Amino acid sequence: MVNKTSDFRQKEVINIRDGRRLGMIIDMEFDLAAGRILSIVVPGPGRFLGLFKGDRDYVIPWDRIKRIGDDVILVEVDSAPPP
Repeated sequence: MVNKTSDFRQKEVINIRDGRRLGMIIDMEFDLAAGRILSIVVPGPGRFLGLFKGDRDYVIPWDRIKRIGDDVILVEVDSAPPP
């Protein structure tokens, strides 16, 4: 079970539509009033080790997360880069 946001950052995000590894979570968006996670953010194409910004990052809504495992988070998103 995931108890802390740091637990999420240690998991790799994989898109189940095309099997592509999207990377590790670099940020999260929260609804503080409701006390819930709205989305996770993974580096966009061209970003190296989370340091050098390339294109826009992928913002993946919480409802697109299909499974959270011990080592990976499986998501279902379009394979096209973000706008």
